[in-house]
Amino acid sequence: MKYNGTVIRYGDNVDTDVIIPARYLNTSDKKELASHCMEDLDTTFVGRVKPGDIMVAGWNFGCGSSREHAPIAIKESGISLVIAKSFARIFYRNSINIGLGIVECPEAAEEISEGDVVEADMDQGVIYNRTTGKEYRTAPFPEFIQKIIENGGLISSIADGIIR
Repeated sequence: MKYNGTVIRYGDNVDTDVIIPARYLNTSDKKELASHCMEDLDTTFVGRVKPGDIMVAGWNFGCGSSREHAPIAIKESGISLVIAKSFARIFYRNSINIGLGIVECPEAAEEISEGDVVEADMDQGVIYNRTTGKEYRTAPFPEFIQKIIENGGLISSIADGIIR
């Protein structure tokens, strides 16, 4: 899986309540969720995110409640990959389940800046900051996770017979 995009950056302990505020959880419409993504933390996010952009964050990204709405809102907003120092456990698995690329790489998350252009090859476990020329190594996605993400999520993967 290869990703290429401009970085939108956040700090530590970004919880699911600011990723998608609870007042919008009465809908399952993905586009509606995306239209409110990050609005309590960053009112400019929806207006500046572009398809393929990469989100970079600090420690404990996605903490808080275990709502799947949070990674859905991020993915539907156009973010293709989230790189963080660490993720809340349930957020991490929910992201894979809905087909959002997600990877822990503390060094990359520390050094990559807002607006940098980043390429990532998660089959090889390489993140390359095209803006600075710095390369970071991380564990590649296991094959079964690659298949889930490529197929758009766990439910699609099961329905298509990719995962049994």
